[in-house]
Amino acid sequence: MAVNNNKLVLLTFTICRLIVTVVPELLDLGLQGRLSVDTWELEAASVDFGRLSRGEPSEVVHPATAEDVARVVNAAFESPFAVSARGHGHSINGQALIKEKKGVVIEMGKSDSGDNNDHNGDSNIIRVCEKGMYVDVWGGKLWIDVLSATLEYGLAPMSWTDYLYLSVGGTLSNAGISGQTFNHGPQITNVYELDVVTGKGELVTCSEDRNSELFHSVLGGLGQFGIITRARIALEPAPHRVCVRWIRVLYSNFARFCKDQEYLISLHGKAARERFDYVEGFVIVDEGLINNWRSSFFAASNPVKITSLNADGGVLYCLEITKNYDQGNADSVDEEIQALLKKLNFIPTSVFTTDLPYVDFLDRVHKAELKLKSKGLWDVPHPWLNLFVPKSRIEDFDKGVFKGILGNKTSGPILIYPMNKNKWDHRSSVVTPEEDVFYLVAFLRSALDTETLEYLTNQNRQILRFCHDSEIKVKQYLPHYTTQQEWMDHFGDKWTQFNARKMQFDPRRILGTGQQIFQFHPSLTPNKDDM
Repeated sequence: MAVNNNKLVLLTFTICRLIVTVVPELLDLGLQGRLSVDTWELEAASVDFGRLSRGEPSEVVHPATAEDVARVVNAAFESPFAVSARGHGHSINGQALIKEKKGVVIEMGKSDSGDNNDHNGDSNIIRVCEKGMYVDVWGGKLWIDVLSATLEYGLAPMSWTDYLYLSVGGTLSNAGISGQTFNHGPQITNVYELDVVTGKGELVTCSEDRNSELFHSVLGGLGQFGIITRARIALEPAPHRVCVRWIRVLYSNFARFCKDQEYLISLHGKAARERFDYVEGFVIVDEGLINNWRSSFFAASNPVKITSLNADGGVLYCLEITKNYDQGNADSVDEEIQALLKKLNFIPTSVFTTDLPYVDFLDRVHKAELKLKSKGLWDVPHPWLNLFVPKSRIEDFDKGVFKGILGNKTSGPILIYPMNKNKWDHRSSVVTPEEDVFYLVAFLRSALDTETLEYLTNQNRQILRFCHDSEIKVKQYLPHYTTQQEWMDHFGDKWTQFNARKMQFDPRRILGTGQQIFQFHPSLTPNKDDM
């Protein structure tokens, strides 16, 4: 009898805690998923990969269906309270966090309803259509899951990110870029259709031909206009037993490095044998990194010193390229690669190559992640800075930043590679420089202690200040600003349209409040029927 009384007391306590803690409007929604106020789940939803800020969600919702998401957002619209969709929690500056006193995180990436092959709930959707050459994916699924599912049909997406443990909805809310972008465009240009829950709680299917304004708004829209619950992604054949020839070559001259990168991306649209499949690059500014840039996939039998290569200003540049091949063209791949390399001006003695399976190449960053996690070096602050730099000013950027501000301390990889603007859809919400070719420069640094964090954060400010003072019209990728004026400057001519789209699809400003683009106003009371 005492045991039963104890259970009753515990149940009563739990119910009371829910009533006190949970946003009351969520208790009667009839969700197929679940609502949680568990301390550990709230804590997990209070931080992101950047570990530079904290959120304070009232509760976490694990939706089982798109209708669950719509019910939560509709309740938020009526109440109102802030709502943030969370994929894999890989934001840097709290973009997906809830910082309001009353707000809900919708955990899109962790379903309790089964594995990828159980399609009873929307949150498990990964359905491949071989005939249509596309895959339908739940917005919270990771790209690694998409890869695994599509390869079973001999298919794969065309455009990737360097790290595959990111959610589909998360990358499509930004752009999704990697070394394939020069040829296939970012991930957002490889989407046929979306299901989106708008800020009014309406579940809408959209595409270029159907509700196109919402479609283009959401792609690259930083989560401001709706929550992606399903995406239809374009696929291409993945060669059977495909392998990747991974090549890295070094440059000491920045102008030659850029000229070669720009030449390689100009080959987009050529037959596969006449171009590389992937083009990236990175900067090496200190001796400590030069023998690590090969990664575990490359043999390190020949240590290299910057001083031995006559590095310009103590800086080296690494061009990273790949060529896909399978059993059908293994004999010709060497000739194709040599024909392409002959046209480049790298340091002749600096060619490093390795061959590995297609999946291993795409998943290469995860392997590095596992090593860092084993050493306690992954879950640390990441003061990243990602910039789009116009081609016309990239040499000025090199002189002022790589050979100036950085000194000889990097604390992480610095990527640099060009992209073709004509591969981007200007109708999306993404902002890029107004030139036909622009570069991504990504400072992907980690801070193991407070002193390093302060140093790197200050250095990021110096880089941005240098660009401003030098009138280098950079645009932030994965942008972070704290005032609306800064956001208006960021969007430039697109701001009027961006603001109008916000009023159309999220008039109460309840979505994506962590971005700090629009201030959440509980007192705003627009009538849904009037919009």
